[in-house]
Amino acid sequence: MAAELPFFSIIIPTYNRADRLRACLSGIAQVDYPRDHFEVIIVDDGSPQPLDSVIVPFQDMLDITLLRQTNSGPARARNVGLALAKGTLIAFLDDDCTPAWDWLHSLAERSILFPECMIGGHTLNALPWNLCSTASQLIADVVYRYYNADPENARFITSNNMLVPAKALREIGQFDASFSTSAAEDRELCDRWRHNGYQIVYAPEALIHHAHAMSLRGYLRQHFNYGRGACHFHRKRAARGVNSFAPEVGFHRRIGNWLLYPISQVRSWRKPLMFGLIVAWQAANALGYFYEVFRSQERFQRHRLGIER
Repeated sequence: MAAELPFFSIIIPTYNRADRLRACLSGIAQVDYPRDHFEVIIVDDGSPQPLDSVIVPFQDMLDITLLRQTNSGPARARNVGLALAKGTLIAFLDDDCTPAWDWLHSLAERSILFPECMIGGHTLNALPWNLCSTASQLIADVVYRYYNADPENARFITSNNMLVPAKALREIGQFDASFSTSAAEDRELCDRWRHNGYQIVYAPEALIHHAHAMSLRGYLRQHFNYGRGACHFHRKRAARGVNSFAPEVGFHRRIGNWLLYPISQVRSWRKPLMFGLIVAWQAANALGYFYEVFRSQERFQRHRLGIER
């Protein structure tokens, strides 16, 4: 039976989070899947301190490779890992995520049912006492409820729990490394994947636990950057001749989805705080979007003036 299972390459970009990476690798070491049917590729995105001491304890338990690049962002880090990956299937995981024990089996079963499809699992918040982390995960849940209402015709999968056939991913151009921060590079890949005629499938049984501790400042910065990434994403779409904002308009019209659902998921004393965080998400996202619009216009003007001179 083991011979029939697919071989996975698990690619994990990481930056300056040794403790979280250690927990991630501990989780992978406990996954119930034949050890000769997957490899782990860690791509250090220029962390200040080397990560060799984190990797060494796992070398007897896992087929593990550590690569290093100058700080260039997670999109490029994933591409660096992909260049050396041996697997026919690439499982992308983030360094602050821990997979469930049956994660790879769940992905394997779905990949057999849906060959040549991108498959995305479900993410659970591992820090329920952190309200900002809770809000951020509930926002992701809202997005999934809207964009993946039909699980076998999904439209968006986050890159912290994503399975992609290696051959097709290389053919369509991998992740777009012009997204230098973790903001919409997965959204752009999903859109380009579908644009090239491939299917995305949502597999909620493929679980990971996300332990992203977040302060209010970090929460606002994250969603500000998501807004900037959304602007960059729409420029990329426009370059392919796709200018429709219809999905986003449809999402924001459903106020009961993106506003009321997160509030309904927390205890009564937390509801006003959650309401404030959801409003702050929308505001930070919009500020980031228009900041990037104006920044791009300013760069264009400087470039044009430089040419004219």
